[in-house]
Amino acid sequence: METSEILKKVRKIEIKTRGLSQNIFAGQYHSAFKGRGMAFSEVREYQFGDDIRDIDWNVTARFHRPYVKVYEEERELTVMLLIDVSGSLDFGTTHQMKRDMATEIAATLAFSAIQNNDKIGVIFFSDRIEKYIPPKKGRKHILYIIREMLDFHPESNKTDVAMAIEYLTKVMKRRCTAFVLSDFYAHEDFKNQIEIANHKHDVVAIQVYDPRAKMLPDVGLMKVRDAETGHEMFIDTSSRKLRRAHTQYWIDREEMLKQTFAKSKVDWISIATNEDYVKSMLLLFAQRGA
Repeated sequence: METSEILKKVRKIEIKTRGLSQNIFAGQYHSAFKGRGMAFSEVREYQFGDDIRDIDWNVTARFHRPYVKVYEEERELTVMLLIDVSGSLDFGTTHQMKRDMATEIAATLAFSAIQNNDKIGVIFFSDRIEKYIPPKKGRKHILYIIREMLDFHPESNKTDVAMAIEYLTKVMKRRCTAFVLSDFYAHEDFKNQIEIANHKHDVVAIQVYDPRAKMLPDVGLMKVRDAETGHEMFIDTSSRKLRRAHTQYWIDREEMLKQTFAKSKVDWISIATNEDYVKSMLLLFAQRGA
């Protein structure tokens, strides 16, 4: 992609996503993610109505009367975007590619973050860590991230979500809010890794998928190619049995994902490329802010 073309695309995405984060997501982002990071401030004597879970038992034992820990909201969050750049994201049959939608969502989150004076960093991953951009503040930093998202060429087409989440746990020493953007097309189990990561950080999963992954159209013989392995084959979409099997495979995989996120206590939304991601994001924010 030419430099001038990239800059035009960056500007277009900035205008759209910055407007969304200022006009629509501003308050919702704050209430959904602020206050999740609490820093210990001091101890004081227990007062009627205090939560007994906040009692500091060491201090209580020392002074023979109950003391509670007082927390204050960490004013500054660090937001990490874990972005899947594997081959399967370069696919779209309706309005746009999965990668394009993931880029817009990531940019909207980034602009929402800097409005709240938060730092933002990125981990691009396939089945390896393709690039790590350490968290920083400011518009210039976000425009650099968007430019990278638009013109990034991964070394591998395959996916390993577990490896990416494990890397997040290692590289981020302090608590952060981490958004994992992927189609979660890979078959490997990442339950242990995301459970460990969510214990240390605040992890949110955003699945971006193409509607054809859910339901095949009846268009006769069709040549399909696996974007991650390069394997090509012909399938007969006029077969009702094949279409049913395709849909059932999708249902089973989504149920597995649902269970993984539920057991790990990770918030999750799933967005099709022909859907309005703004509505889905607002729903996610509302659930978390409740």
